[in-house]
Amino acid sequence: MRNRIHLLVGIVATLLLTACDQRADVKILEYSSAPAGTLVPVYRLLPHPLYNPQTLAKLFQPLVDYLNNHLPDARIELEASRDYQVFEQKFRAREAEILMPNPWQTLEAIKVGYGVIAMWGDAEDFKGIFIIRRDSGIQKPGDLNGKAVSYPSPTALAAAIMPQYYLYQHGININKDVQNRYVGSQESSIMSVYMGDTAAGATWPPPWRLFQKDHPVEAAQLKLAWETPPLVNNSVMVRGDVPVAVRAGLKKALLDLHNTPVGKKILADLQTARFHDADDASYEAVREFIARFEQQVRPIERK
Repeated sequence: MRNRIHLLVGIVATLLLTACDQRADVKILEYSSAPAGTLVPVYRLLPHPLYNPQTLAKLFQPLVDYLNNHLPDARIELEASRDYQVFEQKFRAREAEILMPNPWQTLEAIKVGYGVIAMWGDAEDFKGIFIIRRDSGIQKPGDLNGKAVSYPSPTALAAAIMPQYYLYQHGININKDVQNRYVGSQESSIMSVYMGDTAAGATWPPPWRLFQKDHPVEAAQLKLAWETPPLVNNSVMVRGDVPVAVRAGLKKALLDLHNTPVGKKILADLQTARFHDADDASYEAVREFIARFEQQVRPIERK
């Protein structure tokens, strides 16, 4: 019996030693943001929330797919933001490598180490517009006195800042004479007018064109009342630590987009004519406009 016990103990010890040796040979699983077998870095593209996250993903994912087909040494992933404030928190924390901000946000992003590589859309298309109901009886800006006006965000340049400056130039004190309602998105600003919650809604041409396309019944009850003079359009920016080769490849793909059938379809869906060459200096006119606006109307952000 004693021999059998010794034999059993020996077998168990041998099995334990074998198991330890096998465990020592097991490789720790490694996780990566790129597909297995590749070393392609992943860069996040962060457009400002001119549409709700679902619409933005639908419209911008084809652009991301196109860029991935033309950037063999990089992979781009789309990231949406719930609203303007979340978007601004993200780029100020330098969370994304590629931005598509509005011109005011462009100036803010330059401060934290992003640089402009392109402008998306024609400058002439970047202007504020006022949408009203056809049955509202409103004929001139002064008719908005005492009424509510909707905007996506206080930092929306074309859809809030420029329209408010327009009202200021037409004798309206936007801090006293109207009720300013910041409703989160371009479509919400338009829908607020349709629902009768506001007398006028500020937006800019691309979202208004898309609204007319996607909601023709509702759009038929609305009309464009006034528009502001144009400024410079939205930018494309890259963070300062993005490799020069990736930056150059991204810029070339964007500037060539309108020359391809696929690119023309992407641009049409984005309500954008094309991407133009641009750099940080292209946005100096915005800096001058913002200084004038903050002196005469209100601060862009509440401190």
